[in-house]
Amino acid sequence: MFKYVNRPVKRVDALAKVTGKALYAEDISFPGMLYGAVLRAEHPHAKILKINTAKAKRIKGVRAVITADDIPGSKLVGVVKLDQPVFAWERVRYIGDGIAAVAAEDMDTARKALSAIEVDYEVLPGVFDPEEALKDDAPKVHEDGNVIVYHKVRKGDVEKGFKEADLVIEREYKTQFIEHSYIEPEAVVARPVDYGGIEIWGCIQNAFTTQKNVARVLGLDMAKVRIIQTPLGGSFGGKDDVMTVMAARAALLALKTGRPVKLVNTREESMRESYKRHPYVLRYKLGLKRDGTIVALQAYMAADGGAYASTTPFVTWRSTVQAAGPYRVPHVKVDTYGVYTNNPYTGAMRGFGSPQANFAIESLMDEAANELGMDPIEFRLKNGLRDGDETATGQKLTRHRVSLHEVIEKVRDAINWEELRKNPGGDGKIRRGVGIACSFRGASLGAEGVDIAGVEVKIDSDASVSIEAGLTEMGQGIKTVLAQVVAEELGVPIERVTLHPYDTSRVPDSGPTVASRATIVGGGAAQAACWKLREVILGALQEEDGAERAWFEDGVYRTEKNKYSFEEAVGIAIRRGKGLNAVGWFRTPDIHWDEEKGIGSPYFTYVYGAQAAYVEVDTETGKVRVLRVAAAHEVGRAINPAMARGQIYGGVAMALGYGLLEEFEVSEGIPLVKNFDDYSIPSSLDVPEVIPIIVENPDPDGPFGAKSLGEPTNELLAPAIANAIFHATGKRLRELPMNLEMVLLGRKLRRKRK
Repeated sequence: MFKYVNRPVKRVDALAKVTGKALYAEDISFPGMLYGAVLRAEHPHAKILKINTAKAKRIKGVRAVITADDIPGSKLVGVVKLDQPVFAWERVRYIGDGIAAVAAEDMDTARKALSAIEVDYEVLPGVFDPEEALKDDAPKVHEDGNVIVYHKVRKGDVEKGFKEADLVIEREYKTQFIEHSYIEPEAVVARPVDYGGIEIWGCIQNAFTTQKNVARVLGLDMAKVRIIQTPLGGSFGGKDDVMTVMAARAALLALKTGRPVKLVNTREESMRESYKRHPYVLRYKLGLKRDGTIVALQAYMAADGGAYASTTPFVTWRSTVQAAGPYRVPHVKVDTYGVYTNNPYTGAMRGFGSPQANFAIESLMDEAANELGMDPIEFRLKNGLRDGDETATGQKLTRHRVSLHEVIEKVRDAINWEELRKNPGGDGKIRRGVGIACSFRGASLGAEGVDIAGVEVKIDSDASVSIEAGLTEMGQGIKTVLAQVVAEELGVPIERVTLHPYDTSRVPDSGPTVASRATIVGGGAAQAACWKLREVILGALQEEDGAERAWFEDGVYRTEKNKYSFEEAVGIAIRRGKGLNAVGWFRTPDIHWDEEKGIGSPYFTYVYGAQAAYVEVDTETGKVRVLRVAAAHEVGRAINPAMARGQIYGGVAMALGYGLLEEFEVSEGIPLVKNFDDYSIPSSLDVPEVIPIIVENPDPDGPFGAKSLGEPTNELLAPAIANAIFHATGKRLRELPMNLEMVLLGRKLRRKRK
């Protein structure tokens, strides 16, 4: 029985946030601080012939105007590829490119200076469709071509599989650009420091990524670039690359002027410059036996990466290895392209390649069941992965419990599937239906990169405990999870555990906070640190008592002679001169992926989820209302069940927008959306009744058996809604979002650039 783990402990950061005491990036100020502003491109693709900053420099109150010529180090940054300019110098590749930046005594002066900068362009032909960009005669976004990355999966003989099939179906699906829609726009403050470096405060999701890139731009050692992470007012993956570029610009201005500089994006600037979720074109071919057995699957995916690579190589890789869904398929062929265009660039967003692939594969599974006259759940149960099965990439699932059937069955019962399939309700113009979607998702980075994290735990002389962790709290609750793990492993009251701010000068580099990995790697590293500390404390108790053995049990430290509270044990250890701080490291188990052959074990473990949606469709207007969602997610073990349920609620709400409302519309590289008055996201009135179901099958490798949850909750509702709409109306929608026009007319009414 646990005391703190697997309990609904209150969030440790809640009070500061709900009372307004938390200091966000825009709240940070220093004496003598200047205000920065950035001039952005006027065209999605053009040569820069001349930049004239003379007039801007003469404006009273302007302290610096900089361009690419003022960069002492690398002019390029990037997460995977160094292809994104801090300031464009020869060519602009999308409408959000920065051309120059100004630092002035106040923001009005800074913006006035921007309008005085003169830029001469030669407009170039652009390419705005990923499949057009793949053609030989397409305009080149980068000199080395338009393919950012290519991935594949090869298993069995797909042509043989199709020949053996009794039925072959082929379908095409499309997804859209999505804005992250975090409440807090991007903001940083940079300050020169006396050791010849720079300190940067900002709402930066991955501080070490920013540190590495900023050091490269400034031509400084990483040790001279300190990143202090402020609380994040939302991110969902969106405050990575854009924050790195912003931090580099602020740092350049600060070093140029010798004064602190603050850069804060307006919402319009944020939407123009920030990266989006990838739009995909997905073409599937599926071979089936008459009894419903899947025998072959072929998939082609083209992802619009926009102007820069960002995390496209990782996003598309995840789509590729999970393209066949959680099903047994003996013959598989998948080809995926990440493609440069002159659209806004795309990168990490909650789900990270899975929402797009899941929309396609889960829509396809329903279409297959319909062709065969089978119930969609029975079709999934027949083909779904079980313990010991082999995935589409050839991985044997023997290390963990395969929970797919369990989550499907729990959702089936919770939504009252059998009754609603027979009697969905609705009459006249109002039609109702129910649909399901399920998935498996690789936990942690997998073959995207080495997955390792470190956490430092320190016990002070008064028996209070502090944690230093290089993992980002952005609303998901990692601070609370780490506090729970440490309290449980040391036997310390959780209210005596403090987590310090994420500061690159104080915490171990634990990689990016992405891929729903923080609980696994952070919790595992915190455990390892606590185990080291327990050994030190127990050794001190053995010395104190002259005991042969000492142990920790049920939150109490014991020897054969005595038992001690945490406070008593710590006091003895300190009196005996023991050092009570330790860094624990956690590395995920080894996996194997052969990129050339397109086969292997891309992740050490998986999580499983299923969501069912009960919807109402107005056939006269095309309006879809989701009435109820049942969502079952297997998490290994829930460190904090209350926060786990919160992830389900939030993921469902976000996915509702993806499925029905949201699209960041772009016409020939020009965004048609400038602010939230023209971008629909779900309100509280749109969110349906949600039935959250947490399934626990502890994983042998995760801390206390924990795995992942943040992203899986966001990747299933869109296909479940599409399948429910089909059940209600008989109309199959294969493109997102399923807004009024799509539901009513079967097509989008595209706006054009004015």
